[in-house]
Amino acid sequence: MEKREETIRLWFDMWLKKCDLGILDIFSENAVYTESWGPEYHGPLKIKLWFDEWNRRGTVLQWDIKQYFHKGNQTVVEWYFKNTVDDGKVEAFDGISLIKWAQDGRIQSLKEFGCNTDNYDPYQNGNVPQFKDTPSMWF
Repeated sequence: MEKREETIRLWFDMWLKKCDLGILDIFSENAVYTESWGPEYHGPLKIKLWFDEWNRRGTVLQWDIKQYFHKGNQTVVEWYFKNTVDDGKVEAFDGISLIKWAQDGRIQSLKEFGCNTDNYDPYQNGNVPQFKDTPSMWF
């Protein structure tokens, strides 16, 4: 478990530092990385391509790990994420990553799931829901 958590922390640190500290070492040859809003990257070279390209136009400001859950060859990590992109837009959301590990200890599959942090009670004023009139986030 400790080695898996170390690998996950390394992956998050790469984003915070905008520096590849071993992408090809932590993802297996046939790894699949799925972002919460749909894009999917196959293999460590495509994951590295995405990482390098994204970090030229954006910056991860915060990526805090809240907790881990381990079962068999899987780990779930709960986190808080905040970033900015070239146009100045700042995004922040809670999320989890479902990670499946290869036999050699590298990441075989990673799927992200996002959750809006702007929560509210639509039934606060009665039995008829009142939803905010704002666009939903992309995930």
